[in-house]
Amino acid sequence: MTHHRDIDAGPPDEYVEAEIQRLLAEDPAVAEQGITVVRREGAIVLNGEVESPHRREEILRRVSERFPDVPITSDIGVIRTHAPTEIEQLP
Repeated sequence: MTHHRDIDAGPPDEYVEAEIQRLLAEDPAVAEQGITVVRREGAIVLNGEVESPHRREEILRRVSERFPDVPITSDIGVIRTHAPTEIEQLP
């Protein structure tokens, strides 16, 4: 049996993860190398940590815009960064 793909169907499944990873690293508005991309149960899962909820939403928006037909799930956490409240004492 031969399977045919539509010309406008986008990249083959095996290339989607690599293209998303490249988008995350090379898009100047994103430039994230700490996000991993894996396929799980028919969806793409983005894993990693970013510094703000806004940054996470921007990453998800850009990936969803570029790959509108690919189900995207986020497992991107937000790193809580706060200024130190105490002086660190070194021995």
